[in-house]
Amino acid sequence: MAKLVIVESPAKAKTIGKYLGRGYKVTASMGHVRDLPASQLGIDTEHGYAPKYIVIKGKQKLVKELKAEAKKADGVLLATDPDREGEAISWHLANLLGLDPAAPNRVTFDEITKKGVKEGMAHPRAINMDLFNAQQARRELDRLVGYKLSPFLWRKVRRGLSAGRVQSVAVRLIRDREIEIENFKPEEYWNIEATLHRSGDKATFVAHLSAGPDGKKIAVKNGEQADAIVKALDGKDYTVLKVDTGKRRRQPFPPFITSTLQQEASRRLGFSAARTMRAAQTLYEGVDIQGHGTVGLITYMRTDSLRLSDEAVAAAKEFIGGRWGKDYVCEAPRHWKSRSATAAQDAHEAIRPSIPALTPDEVEQSISGDTAKLYRLIWSRFMASQMADCRMDTVSAIIGAGDYQFRASGFHVTFDGFTALYEEATDEKQKKETALPPLEAGETLALDKLNADQKFTQPPPLYTEAALIHALEENGIGRPSTYAPIITTIVDRGYVEKDNKKLKTTPLGQAVNQVMMEQFPNIVDVTFSAEMEKKLDVVENGEADWVQTVDEFYQGFAKSLEQAEKNMEGKKVKVADIPTDEICEKCGRPMVIKSGRYGKFVACSGFPECRNAHPLVKDTGGLCPLCGGHMLVRKSAKGRIFYSCGNYPTCKFMTWDEPVPERCPQCGATLFKRKGELICLKEGCGFTKPVEKK
Repeated sequence: MAKLVIVESPAKAKTIGKYLGRGYKVTASMGHVRDLPASQLGIDTEHGYAPKYIVIKGKQKLVKELKAEAKKADGVLLATDPDREGEAISWHLANLLGLDPAAPNRVTFDEITKKGVKEGMAHPRAINMDLFNAQQARRELDRLVGYKLSPFLWRKVRRGLSAGRVQSVAVRLIRDREIEIENFKPEEYWNIEATLHRSGDKATFVAHLSAGPDGKKIAVKNGEQADAIVKALDGKDYTVLKVDTGKRRRQPFPPFITSTLQQEASRRLGFSAARTMRAAQTLYEGVDIQGHGTVGLITYMRTDSLRLSDEAVAAAKEFIGGRWGKDYVCEAPRHWKSRSATAAQDAHEAIRPSIPALTPDEVEQSISGDTAKLYRLIWSRFMASQMADCRMDTVSAIIGAGDYQFRASGFHVTFDGFTALYEEATDEKQKKETALPPLEAGETLALDKLNADQKFTQPPPLYTEAALIHALEENGIGRPSTYAPIITTIVDRGYVEKDNKKLKTTPLGQAVNQVMMEQFPNIVDVTFSAEMEKKLDVVENGEADWVQTVDEFYQGFAKSLEQAEKNMEGKKVKVADIPTDEICEKCGRPMVIKSGRYGKFVACSGFPECRNAHPLVKDTGGLCPLCGGHMLVRKSAKGRIFYSCGNYPTCKFMTWDEPVPERCPQCGATLFKRKGELICLKEGCGFTKPVEKK
């Protein structure tokens, strides 16, 4: 009889099955098989918070098949993912299949390669009850908040609403940033810059005003002050007073952990956190690579650890030496300090390629799209982390003009090091230094022009997904596995919307956040939530009882809920409507954008007297290739975006291809984007051209 190995997904089962061969049957649980019931709380708050677990709807047949397979197998091994959720799935499977959780029937794989699978199978262990209890505590806390708060929000705000323990904090962070921007008062300041060049040299460089007549740093706050300085500098000579030279080294960034991978994929590739994790899951579970068969291309992608195995580092250095030369290999071992202090979370390595010598170019012969792009990002970041520093010669010059001083600085790269392969993207535009010509103290420079530019201080930017993940991580909110679901949930619930990659709260989100701030301050308090995460980590380390941890939270929460009911007795919060320029054709009153259970729609502000309403559609600016009508953005029943003519049903043209502002050079019609090409859909034209890469 074969041994039964249970994993979470069919893709993972296929990859592991190839490595195990005969003597093993690998099957998939398709994720969680049991959970708390959807129709009731499912937690006995009076008797030790005992959970009532049931088989998830639709999984009964699968569980029956797993029981039958386990009965005839020569032993069962539980090989779900190596984290809290994976441990919970294994515990539930053991419970359903009659396995002893204390028996060595649990195996984990940090990477799904031949070596990784062999290593995992060689070290079976008991189910980690501390890890499971931490997951169980988290699940109960989220259920208690969700099931107790949601009915309250139904009564006080709108039917169909729901609340979450961690999601509520995320909405608060986004709303706090919006309020900070709304209350921001810009302050005027002026930049004074001199464009200079050496005598006989046409190459110019820019120097910035840095000090006043007293030799101290100067801040120019208004136009009068700027004009006075410009006037005082009129006709003055610009002389180099001092030149400082030095050397600078830049070290590469560490390999990715979950949060940094999501942030960099957002900045560099435009991926949402959920999209990044889908692609990473595929890379971890295994893909078919020519010459290698089915192989997991990266290590486990839910990790807080920056640790790397000695074997992986050695393989990276060998590859770097062969590709770029020995000078590009970092001389001393690099170590980075992980944020996580828990031993369980440091059990994994950082996210890295499982086979460092397998280059993105080779991989892209077999895969494409999101997985190929993400693999290149992970491989490049890991390889760069083992490369030599970038070395630069720096120069800084102080230039005198009358009673004022200007400063110019620059650098020259003497050895590119890791930057030959990879540099991290940033959210903000940074002022870049440039190279300076060779300058000598005492020499006089020629002035090309003197500029005085009025500027204003800027408010902090709205959160992007990358910035929000960074804020959640910085504040200790959530864990690697929760960042993507947090953002997906608050968008799906209609509390937050994305506008050109920026996250903004909706009127509904603002109303719910206000209620939470006033009635449940602890739930949306960043510090309180971070402390709760730390307590769950303590449970995970086996240093606290999970039932006591849940009880401490619930007792305070129950009192807050009781007080909130009294505070808001007979009251209801109104969600603000968004005004539009549209006028109701039935009664002449303004139309407004409302949020309903199924999303936004446009309705008459005179409701309920006037019930005129229609779906909210967005004009792409493109024109229909059949009738010239406006192309509108629409959503299918499954939430997929498509584009259709605004003259429907007279014109029934629709397409999945996105209209773009560019017009066809042959016929003048709107062009559409399809798989890396711009195409003209006007009948008889046939124009196509590749999309220009930025």
